[in-house]
Amino acid sequence: MPNTASLPAANATEERPRPGDSYVQSFARGLAVIRSFDARAPHQTLTEVAQRTGLTRAGARRILLTLEGLGYVSSQGRQFSLTPKILDLGFAYLSSLPLWNLAEPVMEKLVEEVKESCSAAVLDGADIVYVLRIPTHKIMSINLGIGSRLPAACTSMGRTLLAELDAASLDELIARHPLKAHTAHTITDAARWKAELARVRQQGWCLVDQELEEGLVSLSVPIRDRSGRAIAAMNISGQAARTSARHMVEQFLPRLQAASAQISHMLQMKP
Repeated sequence: MPNTASLPAANATEERPRPGDSYVQSFARGLAVIRSFDARAPHQTLTEVAQRTGLTRAGARRILLTLEGLGYVSSQGRQFSLTPKILDLGFAYLSSLPLWNLAEPVMEKLVEEVKESCSAAVLDGADIVYVLRIPTHKIMSINLGIGSRLPAACTSMGRTLLAELDAASLDELIARHPLKAHTAHTITDAARWKAELARVRQQGWCLVDQELEEGLVSLSVPIRDRSGRAIAAMNISGQAARTSARHMVEQFLPRLQAASAQISHMLQMKP
């Protein structure tokens, strides 16, 4: 069963481009230091930051002191931690797009109707990132909120967005991020997984039944911009013991599609 403790530590050398004229290494290292703080390491010593980022102690110290001077990090004794000001970086992204303000009241109304949680997410590499969530009851062992990441390959919103990619992009993604079993239901065979994405692309929606976590069933549809591009996905998620996959498709899919169409229309009308 997945949990936040299973997420990898930030690594300054992980999947980064080689330094060059267009690559600012010091900036990349600063971001690596910020990413090294997470749910399992909210407070770190200088040595721990250096170990989690692959930086020297001297390099980590310079970055931490710079971040502290800018107000993004605070220190108490030997321990460093992020400050609430770090949220400004994420808020700049959310406030720069009209989608989230438009989507929230529509999603709130949907949650009132179906009595299940509703979320919106965007694709970032091999992950989906939650940008909006209207919860009902806690149904997962992961504490989900804005900014939370989940693997795209075995989530309904992830597959909805991955279904938009071409074959070469999908091959590259699973080559770099092999399909991983999270439950006994998770699809790990590449051919079967690609066939599932093709089905999602054709039908325009995705159902994932207990592939990320036992007992979790999720139904997702895309949100599209005026060019028809899927810029996000939204889902309804519930407990399989209470809401079967069949019931979710029969009862919730039309409402979810209507909500998505409403958000997409408002987004397309936005100047």
